[in-house]
Amino acid sequence: RYALPGDATTGRVAHQVPPCVLGGQHHTLVGYDGVKRVALMVTPECGGDFHDQTWEAMSTMRTILRQQGEPMALTVQTVFVDGVVNVPKARRLFEAYYGDHMPLTLFVVQPPCDGRGLAIEAWAISTNTAKVEYHSPRLVTVTHDGMRWIHASGGSLRQQGRNAYEQAIEAFEGMNKVLGEAGASFTDVVRTWLYQGGITDMEGDTERYRELNRARSDFFADIPFYSRALMAGVNGRAVYPASTGIGTLEHGLITTCLALQTERTDVKILPLENPLQTAAFDYPEHYSAKTPKFARAMAVRFGDHVTTWISGTASIVNSETVHVGDIEKQTEQTLTNIERLIDAENFARLGWPDAGATLDDLAKVRVYVKHQEDYEK
Repeated sequence: RYALPGDATTGRVAHQVPPCVLGGQHHTLVGYDGVKRVALMVTPECGGDFHDQTWEAMSTMRTILRQQGEPMALTVQTVFVDGVVNVPKARRLFEAYYGDHMPLTLFVVQPPCDGRGLAIEAWAISTNTAKVEYHSPRLVTVTHDGMRWIHASGGSLRQQGRNAYEQAIEAFEGMNKVLGEAGASFTDVVRTWLYQGGITDMEGDTERYRELNRARSDFFADIPFYSRALMAGVNGRAVYPASTGIGTLEHGLITTCLALQTERTDVKILPLENPLQTAAFDYPEHYSAKTPKFARAMAVRFGDHVTTWISGTASIVNSETVHVGDIEKQTEQTLTNIERLIDAENFARLGWPDAGATLDDLAKVRVYVKHQEDYEK
């Protein structure tokens, strides 16, 4: 559909516009206490070469934001690109378009399922109530209501003779260094995103993703997550950021994280685990030499509001993949896992009896499909 956003409450379609004026888009509006945020997902529709598709997608995003009735600033975006050769093209176009107001931008080689050259996922916020600062290509901060959100990237690391373990250590250290430029550290991190090239490839006798997990475990061993002032009572449970680790077609490692700083006493964070799943950090020893260190989700409470950042979620029950070969049942299981993770019963089990959400409350969902032939199902 080609549509301009209309209803400021729901983001539903107001009226149609002709084909090739705007690309395909979905967006969600989130508002609380005078703050307005927009989650966008844009895919070009009009064809043409990669250059044309990129400009169309960026123009669509610009139109959506201009329709919000107040000044909006992009803070962070992930650009999914169909091939390695198009990454430098995309980077040049985005840098020319945004100049000194470039949001923190990741260029990830993961071809969009609809065959387009790129797709863009982005977050924006109203600058009537928030201050957005573009410190560097790897660091953007957003401040509002006494809270400071920090988007920091570990950069895009190529292989260049390093193995997966060395790459991952460098990436985590890189994120920590960038956080330090903002007066923060990894202790403040609530969410990470890890994009690993050749994620299931072997390095000697070990899978690359397992080596990433070993590096993360070693790096996290020196991070005092338990000591953060924002931590709600966790009753002796392990405390790690929420995270997604996913493969790319580029044999390197791209990382970013989201951190939160505040002196507000009504702001708390709570790591969530799923009653249907074994905690990743408690996986059996046969899984890996060192288990994945992440929470299934991280909930952030501020005043009367809760935002939950959900980790990468798959068709896993306890610690085993289920419904192998059946994409429909795997999709249903994945949604069930998300549903149980964020429901009121799970929040109550973990110490917040007045919190909870349903699938209707999701503001943004990113779906990874391993095999193109499964996309329609």
